[in-house]
Amino acid sequence: MTFEQIISDIQNRKFYPIYLLMGEEPYFIDQISDLIQTTVLDESQKAFNLSIIYGKDLEGAQIDNAARRFPMAAEYNVIIVKEAQMVQKIDNLQYFAANPLKSTILVLCYKYELLDKRKKLFKSIDQNGVVLATKKIYEDQVPRWIEAYLKRRGFHIEPGAAMILTDYLGNDLSRVSGEIDKLLITLPTGQKKITPEHIEENSGISKDFNSFELVKALSRRNIQKSNRIINYLGDNQKNNHISITISTLFYYFAKLLAYHFIEDKSPRNISASLGINSYFVSDYQQGSTHYPRKKVIQIISLLREFDLKSKGFGNVSTNEGELLKELVFKILH
Repeated sequence: MTFEQIISDIQNRKFYPIYLLMGEEPYFIDQISDLIQTTVLDESQKAFNLSIIYGKDLEGAQIDNAARRFPMAAEYNVIIVKEAQMVQKIDNLQYFAANPLKSTILVLCYKYELLDKRKKLFKSIDQNGVVLATKKIYEDQVPRWIEAYLKRRGFHIEPGAAMILTDYLGNDLSRVSGEIDKLLITLPTGQKKITPEHIEENSGISKDFNSFELVKALSRRNIQKSNRIINYLGDNQKNNHISITISTLFYYFAKLLAYHFIEDKSPRNISASLGINSYFVSDYQQGSTHYPRKKVIQIISLLREFDLKSKGFGNVSTNEGELLKELVFKILH
């Protein structure tokens, strides 16, 4: 089942006796377990029928015993196991998973790891309950995720603003959603759109000096603006780490290389072929006039070289700010 299907079922009070929520992205795991915690039982029922326990202190047999307890004055007995990946002898849950009680909802939050699909426990949960295997989304998918997250709440965001948040926060969805929630609180009454200006005023993220604006300046080969931005980023590495800037630049130039091989260069086809918002098509159209295929390939090689240098390979003395300035100089010249 998908994350959206599971959320929808819970909201419609369609519950399963056991949930295995596992994988790399804790955001989805936390959202489902929190929704179960707040939705299944009334406040008056939680004292006797809601247990939140931690795997590092438990063995599978202990969870099995708790899951076989019948609810008191409620329809369900809810057990949420945090850090389930640390449960000792978790295979002992196989007996409950094979024949679960309809009155129990057992949630296993198995973060950052995957339960072996060959195990009987996995197969029993897959047959009688719900399995969700989460993955970290790629950074280039984050802007669309932000747009969808806001749309579900009745809000919108300018494409440039979504890119600024992605550039600053990366693909940590818990961090991204937390920052968005803070921004929504600060929106003026009646305003439904987040803009770059609103982000700068309420989060401290500069709308003019960030990796996203650097890409725009480079795509137009605006040397003066590129230098202003890179000087700012280089001098403020605490909030603008070189790895984020290189990642953003690599994303752009990798797609620019793909752009050069697109035959139908109509805006709609460019957007579809590159998987980008139509708002950014002009960045690739203009970039292609300044960076032919051969130059783009050289730039991608430079980005890999400087990424290694930033990690200490082949570089013992140059700081990250100076590396960034040298990198951008070589891109532009």
